[in-house]
Amino acid sequence: MTSFDSREKAFENKYAHDAEMQFKAEARRNKLLGLWAAEKMGMSGADADAYAKTVVLADFEEAGHEDVYRKVAGDFAERGVDVPETELRGQMRDLMAKAKDQLMKELG
Repeated sequence: MTSFDSREKAFENKYAHDAEMQFKAEARRNKLLGLWAAEKMGMSGADADAYAKTVVLADFEEAGHEDVYRKVAGDFAERGVDVPETELRGQMRDLMAKAKDQLMKELG
């Protein structure tokens, strides 16, 4: 294997690793967001966990995170829970940072 081939393979491996870590961080953020939203809607225990799973699954509807935002915002509206857009988007941002931090700590 040439030096170029080695570098190319290393780049491909890094790209795959970074993509996997991003996916895991987004899934974790969505679970944390679902648990936060469930609490706002008065859910706890198994109901909160089940709701968090629906938030994680909502992220598979389209690329990006607007599908997750629409899911949670729609559920808030449906249940009459008043959470401003800025608060929900702020939670999404903050929980993404928390999810990444948790993953990094797990990796050591």
